[in-house]
Amino acid sequence: MQPYLFPYIGYFQAINAVDKYILYDNVFFMKKTWLNRNRHLLKNGDSYYFNAPLKKISSFKKIYEIDLIDDDKWKKQVLKSIFYNYKKAKYFDDVYPLIEYVINYPTKKLTELNFLSIKSVCEYLNIKTEITANCALFNDMEIRLSAENINKDDFPDLNLIHWQRKVVRILEICKKERADIYINAIGGIDLYSKEEFMQNGIDLKFIKTADIEYKQFDKDFVSNLSIIDVIMFNSPEEVMSLLNEYEFV
Repeated sequence: MQPYLFPYIGYFQAINAVDKYILYDNVFFMKKTWLNRNRHLLKNGDSYYFNAPLKKISSFKKIYEIDLIDDDKWKKQVLKSIFYNYKKAKYFDDVYPLIEYVINYPTKKLTELNFLSIKSVCEYLNIKTEITANCALFNDMEIRLSAENINKDDFPDLNLIHWQRKVVRILEICKKERADIYINAIGGIDLYSKEEFMQNGIDLKFIKTADIEYKQFDKDFVSNLSIIDVIMFNSPEEVMSLLNEYEFV
């Protein structure tokens, strides 16, 4: 999965559901995704987009090549907004130092910031899943995939009708990792074929988050916010219980 910035609870449900989770940044950057932004709650009950600003973004660059703007102004703005809007949340004193540590981490790379946001939350929640970000293991595969047309002879172990890069990439990673089950976000249900994966010895499952709701402030519940919101209002034990509120389809 691509590494997002403090992603929503469904992302952590997937992490908690698997044996190994690969944070993969060796793909092209896409604008208007959750790579460098997310939403948190405002005291008035609305939601607000916070973001890590980037420089020289391009859809021709890989995610790992994307740099953050090198100043502290945006960091102060993000932290100020989170502090102001969550200072009365039940677990603010436990969670704010984690957010502060991640946002202030001395890195110029978007992926390093995102890796840290994900791993720090997993440590806080005591999620035991093995998480790796060693995409260099798949450099040779990416070189083969970079050709204008996929050469089927480069992937002799795959049995496919539709030779799509995204499908080849996942199957090759699964085979290299000796995986027999691959769990994808529910958004992939229209993109990937269970039959095609099964033909290659991989059981494809999609994880569908239940309608999760918890007490925020005294306003109507706002769903699908950053994990920041979840951990501000719930203890680690309560969050771990919420992580089990999903089904495979």
